[in-house]
Amino acid sequence: QVQLVESGGGLVQPGGSLRLSCAASGFTFRLDAMNWYRQAPGKEREMVATVGGYTYYADSVKGRFTISRDNAKNTVYLQMNSLKPEDTAVYYCNVKVGRSAYWGQGTQVTVSS
Repeated sequence: QVQLVESGGGLVQPGGSLRLSCAASGFTFRLDAMNWYRQAPGKEREMVATVGGYTYYADSVKGRFTISRDNAKNTVYLQMNSLKPEDTAVYYCNVKVGRSAYWGQGTQVTVSS
């Protein structure tokens, strides 16, 4: 079955960097677009970035975050630079396979001094 396992979250000071990873299995990774979402406390889950035949970034992260993938390792990454307190959220990896959407368990990112 489809499994997505995120890692790399943590506590970082404003202006710092983190790299999130999502290890995927159970589907043909190279054929599907991969997404990163985040959900801050009291807010709706929002898409952060997508990588497939194209890349997409939310306006709030453009120029600071970079999404990439390694098809040989079935892994998608989110490099986050110049982090701000408003980036604090649980970050989720997501893929849509056929008509079904799959989510990882999430990884907490906290940006605070």
